[in-house]
Amino acid sequence: MPKSRNIPILYAVALLQGMVFYGPIATLYRRAAGVGLGQIALMEGISLALSVALELPWGLLAERLGYRRTMVLCSGLYFVTKLIFWQARGFGGFLLERILLGVVDAGLSGIDTGILYLSCPEGEAHRVFGVYNNMAILGLLVATGVYTLLIGENYRLAGLLTAVSYAAAALLSLGLREVRAPDRRGGREALTRFGRILRETLGQRRLLLFLSGAALLGAAQQMVTVFYSQAQYQRLGMSAAAMGAAYAFMTLCGLLGGYSARLTERIGERRALILLPLLPVLCCLTLALTGSMILSVLAVALFRVTFNLYQPLQATIQNRSVKTEDRATALSAQAVLLNGVTISATFLLGRLSEISLPAAFLLGGALSLASLGLMSRMSKGEERR
Repeated sequence: MPKSRNIPILYAVALLQGMVFYGPIATLYRRAAGVGLGQIALMEGISLALSVALELPWGLLAERLGYRRTMVLCSGLYFVTKLIFWQARGFGGFLLERILLGVVDAGLSGIDTGILYLSCPEGEAHRVFGVYNNMAILGLLVATGVYTLLIGENYRLAGLLTAVSYAAAALLSLGLREVRAPDRRGGREALTRFGRILRETLGQRRLLLFLSGAALLGAAQQMVTVFYSQAQYQRLGMSAAAMGAAYAFMTLCGLLGGYSARLTERIGERRALILLPLLPVLCCLTLALTGSMILSVLAVALFRVTFNLYQPLQATIQNRSVKTEDRATALSAQAVLLNGVTISATFLLGRLSEISLPAAFLLGGALSLASLGLMSRMSKGEERR
């Protein structure tokens, strides 16, 4: 059977892994177990640091195992993280879940997008990445609806249903076909190859600017829309049911990310790279200054929309920059640089959130503005070529 079968299978996997039923109350779930905002950021930073440390061994292992086996293995481990999350009762339990998630993230780094890139027709990658991201959003939308209508205050049930969904995704990944023959070269040669690819990546100034900008924007988005938004809603007196509705609205708006390829075709890649980090700056300023629930919900939703429009473009640029057959290794080298910047930004956001939530939102805006500056410099460099 053709490799193109991988595309609908990965769409379905994204749908199932998007079904995070505790999504609307992810922060409240942890806080109910005694975990604070600063501890949440600390766990995120530790998870990212572990991802960076494991990028090299996972990249080498993925080349030797093959992309399909790596995807299957990581999907199984992903399921285990949700089991741990479901049963976690304090900081230690949630930290264990985040540590294992760091292992999984390093393993999946570039694997899913690499399989998609090598399975789709030439020139279709951006569109396929857009649909792939939207399937995850659709899954989250379904889960949010279930949470709002049926789960309510039963946080643990939300954790259990999420684990069930991830188990189904792990089973479905078994149907994938290999897109690249496993590399059986020796470990020393593989290490030498990774070092060469990392040096080549460090030598690409435009790519470094892009990865740094993507890291800053990604860190701001993760902390603002996933964690701090719920703390903002709680601070403004929003009920749990209203939070679920707000999360559903944000998720529904996120489906607009499917228009990423069309937007880029219409306004051009350079303008897209400047516009998409600019809007989050305005969103973060709004969240820092407003006392309105409606404005807060709209700002979070707009931030999510712009980031979802940005993600397919990011995946396309990263895969397009790979000139070697060792795609997983090259994307792992990029992830080392990307996550290294993300770790610092996440720790800063976490420390500041313990002092003042509005100040953390302002920092998120500053990170988005810095991302805009880096994207602008990268685009100008491209124009001069």
